[in-house]
Amino acid sequence: MSGGRKLRAGLIGLGAMGRNHARVLSNLDGVELVGIVDPAGGATGALPVPVVPEVGDLLAMGVDYAVVACPTVLHEPIGLELAANGVSALIEKPLAPSIESATKLVEAFEAAGLVAGVGHIERYNPALQSLRARLEAGELGEVFQVVTRRQGPFPHRIADVGVVMDLATHDIDLTAWVTDQKYSSVAAHTVSRSGRLHEDMVSVVGQLSGGAMVNHLVNWLSPLKERSTVVTGDRGCFVADTLTADLTFHANGAIDTEWEVLRAFRGVAEGDMVRYAIPKREPLLVEHERFRDAVEGKESDIVTLRQGLRTVEVAAAVLRSAAENVAVSVPSAGLGRPE
Repeated sequence: MSGGRKLRAGLIGLGAMGRNHARVLSNLDGVELVGIVDPAGGATGALPVPVVPEVGDLLAMGVDYAVVACPTVLHEPIGLELAANGVSALIEKPLAPSIESATKLVEAFEAAGLVAGVGHIERYNPALQSLRARLEAGELGEVFQVVTRRQGPFPHRIADVGVVMDLATHDIDLTAWVTDQKYSSVAAHTVSRSGRLHEDMVSVVGQLSGGAMVNHLVNWLSPLKERSTVVTGDRGCFVADTLTADLTFHANGAIDTEWEVLRAFRGVAEGDMVRYAIPKREPLLVEHERFRDAVEGKESDIVTLRQGLRTVEVAAAVLRSAAENVAVSVPSAGLGRPE
């Protein structure tokens, strides 16, 4: 900002994720956290900022941008209020619970000429950042398949959406991003075993625009917490563990096999395994730095609302496939401009 003025930021939502946003915002260079919106009120710990009940109270403080970390069903009305008042926004994923709501948000922020992004935090995981760079450099050759597993215990804080919109949107976004390919079709099955309204397990098979196959297994029913992305291609496979931010490469073997029985198998052989040393910065901090830079008018890599809309479109196709027990084509974003 001109004259070295700090950006004035607000936070909407003081749940589990909201408190993490508050922690990062309160220590973010070039930014001053000036207020938090939470209808239930509550203490902010050591944060010397007021907690107010309404978005209008935050707007009255004069903010340059706001982080929206409230329940997904509230993203549309709160986002539209921010856009109408000229406030940029970083909206937690998923962008909205439906294609219609997500589209309204895209149109509102674009019409207002405001910076807006979606909090798909996995894009800033060091393992996936390294993986994307290596795929862009052609280190794997042609990508054949992307397999993700994201499972763990049920998060009681989530009540308004199921596992597809809450967790699978992570995998949908990161898969399209690391491969630089769009989803063309999906086929899915869901189950609900926890007695709640929404699904708590999903298995997805899909195809990307470049021909790669995708498989996603996502659930809230496992005592095992797992966050794995495996990308297989011409030259081997990358394995990214986003819990530990580790990236490993398993190369196709280049040594001839002398054992006649194995030589008859026309496939690949096990080769070298390399575990990369990667600088490990906190993904949430990197996400906030990128968004701050974008608000300041600097060139910055953020997840745009159009990209967030595309992820919601794929998630909606997954839910439709499961409901109708058919494979579903994923339509292109219908807003007429590039994502």
